[in-house]
Amino acid sequence: MLLASIQPLEWSSYLLHQAGTLLFMAAMLFAYRYLKISAHAYVLSMVFLLIHIIGARYLYSYVPYDDWTQSLFGFKLNDIFGWQRNMYDRLVHFSYGLLLFATMYEALKAVLRLPSPRQLIAITLMLNMASSMLYELFEWGIAMTLSAEDAESYNGQQGDMWDAHKDMVLALLGGIISAFVYTVTPLRTVLREP
Repeated sequence: MLLASIQPLEWSSYLLHQAGTLLFMAAMLFAYRYLKISAHAYVLSMVFLLIHIIGARYLYSYVPYDDWTQSLFGFKLNDIFGWQRNMYDRLVHFSYGLLLFATMYEALKAVLRLPSPRQLIAITLMLNMASSMLYELFEWGIAMTLSAEDAESYNGQQGDMWDAHKDMVLALLGGIISAFVYTVTPLRTVLREP
């Protein structure tokens, strides 16, 4: 986070994004200590946090992943996939579901004590959807207080009126993939009650 703070593109939006980072870090420390989430879930959450911090540094819409892949591999992702916009924010939302499923699952498992892992998976996916929606509403609320130009920079819609909907679907898709991985791989042992 300190490295990302060196000359971000726009300080006010960057600080707004990083306020969420600090809240997330506090929640993760609480969950790790008091809800006893596994190291596996904690590491996945920290990977998500790193992806978010990189996005915040470049205001999501300006993450130079095309320049990075061009330098490293000799091609641009946007050219290969035919994308017309910067897709980094889509990666962040997909990663939200994919990488935070384990933490959500384990935290809910500690709090709810449901008898069925299937019920817990369903509730975890509902939490994923609800928290994605609340984030999009929060983002919209902040954007409403900014000028049109500042709102576009902060919100990162890049002209896509369905941006919030696509972001929520990607978070759910990531969560569904994680739920599937948890139920058909050796990680399914995490699902069992002690």
